[in-house]
Amino acid sequence: MIRRIGGIFILGLCSATALAASPGYQPDFHPETLKGPPAGRANEVLVLGSPHLSGLPDTFTSAQLEPLMERLTAWKPDAIAVEAVSGLQCDYMRRFPSRYVDSIDSYCPDTGPAQIAAGLDVPAANAEAERLLASLPAAPTSAQRRRLALVLLAAGERNSAIVQWLRLPPPQRITADGLTGDLVAYLDKRLQRRDESILIAATLAAKLGLERVWAVDDHTADSATPKALEKASGEAIMKAWDNPYTKARSDADDALHANLGKPGGLLAIYRAYNAPEAALQTYRSDFGAALIEPSSQGFGRNYVGYWETRNLRMVANIRDVLGHAPGTRLLAIVGASHKPYYEAYLNLMHDVQLVDAENVLR
Repeated sequence: MIRRIGGIFILGLCSATALAASPGYQPDFHPETLKGPPAGRANEVLVLGSPHLSGLPDTFTSAQLEPLMERLTAWKPDAIAVEAVSGLQCDYMRRFPSRYVDSIDSYCPDTGPAQIAAGLDVPAANAEAERLLASLPAAPTSAQRRRLALVLLAAGERNSAIVQWLRLPPPQRITADGLTGDLVAYLDKRLQRRDESILIAATLAAKLGLERVWAVDDHTADSATPKALEKASGEAIMKAWDNPYTKARSDADDALHANLGKPGGLLAIYRAYNAPEAALQTYRSDFGAALIEPSSQGFGRNYVGYWETRNLRMVANIRDVLGHAPGTRLLAIVGASHKPYYEAYLNLMHDVQLVDAENVLR
């Protein structure tokens, strides 16, 4: 009898597992199979999974980026997207502080001083920045670039302001055309940040003669965990992350970081983060583990829901950029955990052709 009950229990588990794994209804429409060809040049997107440079060991120096920059320069993107929240989204979140107070503190710089200097609020500054960019002559004066840098700061587009700052000769990076001494000091200090949006994206944009970068991050799916559930939620997610795949990723990072100071050490990190096998390793250690986290409150599923929503909205922002200028060659620089989701979602788009990062990084 015990054996029979045990057999029924095991059969029940197998049936439940099969049901949970069943794909259910599958639509007949597959947009990823319905690509172009477009009438003109295709939209090409290179997704570069990146470490956050601020989190690298102290042995990191900006000079170590040169082999990577050489390869990205040779690819010649004509648009660059970065993992940053736009000024307009920050303006929106500031109107809903009860939900977004933590996100505002983390991702939205104070634009007040620049708004005062420019005489523009965030929406007006964005409209003015678009007007200035559209009418910018082939050879802007230093005064025009300084004014544009100010307006971009007021718009909440600090990385694009850095592009304008880098395009100025160093002697022309001065207090003038509305830029105050504090704003000049802010721009100069930001040039030194260990931030891929600055050291890679803005630097590459200036080198290639681009006028801006595109902030495509999205944090509108953020919401604070209720205080009563914070401890349990954190413990559940941390327990899910405590798995062999996470340990393997950590060990691999340790080995890569140990060689950071050697020639090609940083390029090796980028090659590893953009290798095909990295996608499934990331999923298994992080989001896949959270998805099956067993808490009755569904903490892991909440987390995965946030993650998928954020990536969908980030990719929607990229698709919007491409839609304004068909035939764009776009470089999307993003934290490496986003890369598999970026590529999967972008591949669904009719007018997007993905570029293999491995080929570019050779």
